[in-house]
Amino acid sequence: MGEHSRIVPLPILVEDTSETPTRSPPTRAEPYRFRRVSHTEFKPGRVHRTKSFSLQGDRTEKLWQLMATYLAGDVQSIQRSIVNHIEYTLARTRYNFDKLGAYQATALSVRDRLIEAWNDTQQYFYNEDPKRVYYLSLEFLVGRTLQNALCNLDLEEGYRKALYELGFSLEELYDEEGDAALGNGGLGRLAACFMDSLATLNYPAWGYGIRYEYGMFEQRIDDQGYQAEQPDYWLNFGNPWEIARLDVLFPVRFGGAVTRTSFYGKKTRCVWECDETVRAMAHDVPIPGYDTYNTINIRLWSAKPAKEFDLSKFNKGDYLQAIEARQNAENISRVLYPNDNVSAGKELRLRQQYFFVSATIQDILRRFFKQDRRSISQLPHKAAIQLNDTHPSLAIPELQRILMDEEGLEWADAWDLVSRTFAYTNHTVLPEAIEKWSVDLLSQLLPRHMSIIYEINFRLMEDVEKMWPHNWDMMSKQSLIEESFPKQVRVTCCECCSPSSPWL
Repeated sequence: MGEHSRIVPLPILVEDTSETPTRSPPTRAEPYRFRRVSHTEFKPGRVHRTKSFSLQGDRTEKLWQLMATYLAGDVQSIQRSIVNHIEYTLARTRYNFDKLGAYQATALSVRDRLIEAWNDTQQYFYNEDPKRVYYLSLEFLVGRTLQNALCNLDLEEGYRKALYELGFSLEELYDEEGDAALGNGGLGRLAACFMDSLATLNYPAWGYGIRYEYGMFEQRIDDQGYQAEQPDYWLNFGNPWEIARLDVLFPVRFGGAVTRTSFYGKKTRCVWECDETVRAMAHDVPIPGYDTYNTINIRLWSAKPAKEFDLSKFNKGDYLQAIEARQNAENISRVLYPNDNVSAGKELRLRQQYFFVSATIQDILRRFFKQDRRSISQLPHKAAIQLNDTHPSLAIPELQRILMDEEGLEWADAWDLVSRTFAYTNHTVLPEAIEKWSVDLLSQLLPRHMSIIYEINFRLMEDVEKMWPHNWDMMSKQSLIEESFPKQVRVTCCECCSPSSPWL
C-alpha cells in the first residue's frame, strides 16, 4: 500500500489525569472512566493557551468539564439512558413501551456510548496524524449490530440485567433488529469482518460504501409454496445506528464535455464542463473494536438532488416533471445492484459506482488537506486506498483527474502518486465476472475519465511492447480496451496501478 510508509496500529490511550500523558493497554473493564482528553493539547486547564481555541475562553473550559467522562455502565445508568430515549427521542409513554420501542431505545443508548468513543478516536487520529487506510467496498454485510456492539463494548451483561428489570429479554430485542441490506454475499461479509478487525487492532481506518434504500430482495414463500421476491426496504423503522451528516455534502458530476484551456500561454489543462450534478450526503455507522476504546466507522453515501424542486413546473401543473431531477438523483442510491440486463440498468450501475468513488475521493482529500502546510506529494505517506474488487476502480482515473486538472500536476507526477496510493483485492479471475463498460456509455457519462483511461492504456501498451516486442496477442490481452463490437473498457485499471504490477 505504498512504498515509503506503512500503516501501523496506534496504542489507544485510556484514563490519565496527569500533565504528561502515558500509554496504557486499552480496556473497557471499568464501567466508568475518565475520557481520553489528556493525550491531546486541548486539555482542561490549558485550553485558553491552545492556538485553535484561543478565542473560546470559559465556554470551552466548561464544555471540557461537562464532557470529561464517559457514560456510566452500571445497571441503573443504563436503565436511565434507555428510558430517556423512550420518552425524549421516541416520544413514547410508559404505557406504550413495546418490544420495538425497547429495541430502538436500547440501540440509541448503545449508540450514545459508541459516539463518545468514536469522537475521541477521531480526535486522537487527527492529533497523531498517522497514515490512514481507506477501504472502498460496494457492499458491507454487517448483519445485526446490537449484539456485536454490546459484546465489543463489554456491556452485554449490564444491558441484560437492566432490560430484565424493565421487563424485557435482551435476546428478544436482538430478534427485533433486521439485517442491514448493504450487501448480499462473501464480498460484503469480508468487508464487514475487515472493518471489525481494523477497529480491534487499533488501525486508523475508514470504510466507504453506499447507503442503499433497498437490498437485493426479501424472500417470501407464497400460499402455493413458491419463492416470491419482494423489495427489501430495511429502513422501514429507520436505522438507529447511523448518524446523518447533513453538513457533509459533495457534488458529483456527470455528462458534458471536456475542453482544453491554456494557462499563461504555456500549460494546458483540461476543463470538464458537466451538464448534470447530484450531491452525495454522508451517513456514519460507528464500528467498535473488541476490548479497546478504538471506534472507527463506515461512511455511507446517499444521493441527493442538486435542485430539490422545480417550483415553476409545479405551478404549471407539471407535478411529475417538478420532482423528476430529485427522483433521478435518488435512484443512484436506491437499490443494491440494479439489473444491468437493460441499457438503463447498465447506466444506473455506472452512475452508482462513480457517485460512490467521487464522493469518497473528495472526502479523503478534504481530510488530507485539513492538516496545515501539507503538500499533495505527501498523499501516499498519509493515505492507502484499498479497493474491494473491481467496483470502485473508477476511483483511480478520478484521483488522476483531480491531481492533474485541479492540483495542476503533470501526468507522470500524478500517476506516481496514484500508483503508490491504491491497492486492490481480487476476488475472481473468471472472465464473465469481470466488469466491462461500453466505451460509448463511459464517454457519454464520464468524458474526462474516458480520455484518462485512453491515456493509461496508451502508456501501458508502450510498456507491454517494450517487454514483449511485436507480441500482438499479449497486447490484446493486456489492453484496457477490448476491440469488440461495441468497444468495451475492461474494469481492470486497478491492476495496472498496483505496486506489484510488472510495468510500474
